Amino acid sequence: MPKRIRSILALTFITCITLLFLDFTGTVHAYLGWMAKIQLLPAIMSVNVAVIILLALLTLLFGRIYCSIICPLGVFQDIANWFGNKRKKLRFKFTPERLKTRVAILVVFAVLLALGIGVAVLLAPYSAYGRIATHILSPLYKIANNVLAYAAERMDSYMFYEVDVWVKGIGPLIVAALTFIIIGGMAFFKGRFYCNTICPVGTLLGFISRFSIFRPTIDNSKCIKCKKCERGCKSSCIDIAGGKIDYSRCVSCYDCIENCPKQAISLRMRLAGGAEKPQIDESRRKFLGVATVLTAGTLAKIHAQGSTKVEDHGEGGLAPIKDKVAPERFGKIFPPGSKGERHLKDRCTGCGLCISACPNDVLRPGILAKPEMSYERGYCRPECNRCSTVCPAGAILPITLAEKSSTQIGHAVWQFDLCIVNKDHVECGNCARHCPTGAIQMISPAPDNPAALKVPVVNTERCIGCGACENLCPARPVSAIYVEGHEVHRNV
Repeated sequence: MPKRIRSILALTFITCITLLFLDFTGTVHAYLGWMAKIQLLPAIMSVNVAVIILLALLTLLFGRIYCSIICPLGVFQDIANWFGNKRKKLRFKFTPERLKTRVAILVVFAVLLALGIGVAVLLAPYSAYGRIATHILSPLYKIANNVLAYAAERMDSYMFYEVDVWVKGIGPLIVAALTFIIIGGMAFFKGRFYCNTICPVGTLLGFISRFSIFRPTIDNSKCIKCKKCERGCKSSCIDIAGGKIDYSRCVSCYDCIENCPKQAISLRMRLAGGAEKPQIDESRRKFLGVATVLTAGTLAKIHAQGSTKVEDHGEGGLAPIKDKVAPERFGKIFPPGSKGERHLKDRCTGCGLCISACPNDVLRPGILAKPEMSYERGYCRPECNRCSTVCPAGAILPITLAEKSSTQIGHAVWQFDLCIVNKDHVECGNCARHCPTGAIQMISPAPDNPAALKVPVVNTERCIGCGACENLCPARPVSAIYVEGHEVHRNV
């Protein structure tokens, strides 16, 4: 029963978290966004004390159940391990803990994170799964959606609609593919080796789970030393010869309880002196599932007030502009709410949830999948603040639409030689017409000449860097007006 409850909860969590990355309608996050915010590293980065304490208490009660239920990369490894079991069952054996390796990786990870060196996020489990979902699963999901949209259109149905499918970054795609292959392959052949030797979150929780209260325990008086539990343990933490379990590596999957033919392993409560009190009745097992659900429900309520649903107003009837090429920017552009480059890079875990959620195709992964903005495919619309509502790590802080409209993330720069007014001698004014802040005005370069074509002038004090002018500029392949990002954002 404990394994069945754990499996149902684990599949529920990974399905819902995956939907957060796949959903392009903006509806799922209003209901399931709290699942991203209860991931341990984002909670630490956002200094979410309530979540950190609740996860620590959950680990103290039931061991590393976070790794087997809440962490999507952990559940992903279980799925890969399940396929590995189809190839060969009962294929593991006990291995001693590599404590020095685990501690060294955790220390290096913490130091790199504290210094703001982004390479640390490559080891973060939630971020690793986020990159897989963003760069591999999301495009596949959109392709499937477009196939259904095509079929529905043939039947005069508008149940589905087509969406753009594009590669948001070759580098992040390669990193995501390597993560999928390496961690998936490791789980297929070696079970939870990544969790129990490499993952810094697993090591951190392992220190607490050594003292867990409810834990699978071996009754040596019943054990016949058949080693089915040891050979079926994907964490390689059951030592039948020594009659003990390494609880720092046990992920509370409860496979051992199901595998034991003599019921020599059961869920027991650890007493203050270290003794084990038998707890094999059905009510205790059900308590595990109920307590986990109640904990998840409590965490959901914590974030319910901060969750807002943002409507996608579409393209407003504007014709799509394609084949744009990004200009050479001296300053990178970062989304409103991020305060600027330093704050975002210090807090961002590179999970890619904001990139997946952006309805305007403005955000794309930069170095180590941390978000940057560019306006070849859209612009940052004043009526949208979705990225600030989905970020679980506090890298992009919640920002209202009014605050966004007064936040200057960059300013527009006009390029004389690329503007079609000067190059093709035709009237334009697209940039001025679509500027939401009125920061661009069309003036005559020769007031004494009534026939002179007007050119744009940018008021950099009013410009907020939304990119409407850059995106809607008809010049090709590089816009005649583009946005330079600001290292530190300011209010206008």
